[in-house]
Amino acid sequence: MEALLRIPKKHKTSTPDKLLDAASKIFAKKGFQAATIEEICRKADANHAAINYHFRSKENLYREAWRHVFNKSIEANPPDGGAPETAPPEERLRAQLTSLIRRVTDKNNQAYNFLFREYANPTGLLDVIREEIKPIQQRTRKVIRELIGPSPDEQTVLFCEMAIIGACTNPMLVHGRRGQEQGEKESPALLIDDVEAYARHVVEFTLADLAAIRQKAKA
Repeated sequence: MEALLRIPKKHKTSTPDKLLDAASKIFAKKGFQAATIEEICRKADANHAAINYHFRSKENLYREAWRHVFNKSIEANPPDGGAPETAPPEERLRAQLTSLIRRVTDKNNQAYNFLFREYANPTGLLDVIREEIKPIQQRTRKVIRELIGPSPDEQTVLFCEMAIIGACTNPMLVHGRRGQEQGEKESPALLIDDVEAYARHVVEFTLADLAAIRQKAKA
């Protein structure tokens, strides 16, 4: 007798996942204050009780929705950029910064849309950001220390990190805020058309700056 053909069941999205998907889209588009639980429930095809059961409050749902889209962006563009820990520091920095710029400029990445809304109407609710970005900060600071040279002081490392991250993100963040102020309905278009060229520029600029700091420390 022929074996019966087993047809795999379709994967069914769980209610929490549906709520997170719906909430992330609505919060990213409208911000915390303007988004409503009713609208989120309609989009997720869920009821109000499901939010209370899985997330307890709108505030917690907001935090977890940001974490949800942030983790998706990390999966799409990992912080290490694919460079192994054994690679030279220049190669690791190049991979890390290129990955960060790709994350920031990814039109599917809604995590930064949350931040655009927070700039306009701060809620103080996204305290989870510190927890999520800490490993990324540690990775960046580690490679900065290697490139600066022996025993760099922590203030110099911090200032370098701030300058580097600013170069990677500020053009997009500033333009995103302008787009919101002008009432853009879609995700803000980027001022930078060639993302890969911009990433190369930032990396070259950063490596030159860190080499100059290293040389100055030797003098």
